[in-house]
Amino acid sequence: MNSLLFFNEMITPKIITVIYWLLLVSVVIGGLFQMFNGAVLSGLGTMIFGAIGVRIWSELLIVLFKINENIQRLADK
Repeated sequence: MNSLLFFNEMITPKIITVIYWLLLVSVVIGGLFQMFNGAVLSGLGTMIFGAIGVRIWSELLIVLFKINENIQRLADK
């Protein structure tokens, strides 16, 4: 608890993970919705490229926090 109060531990990477899964589920649901409405290729493209896009967005945000962790370790030495 002390590490959270003094910002020694970041909670945002955990939140980003939850947001990633929610966005991934919404991309799949959106793609299936398009497929059931007759746009099969569009729905398939939405699911594939949407999943890739959500993954890239999430990884870019997580990389920022990993850089912060590594810089903190270097500063502590």
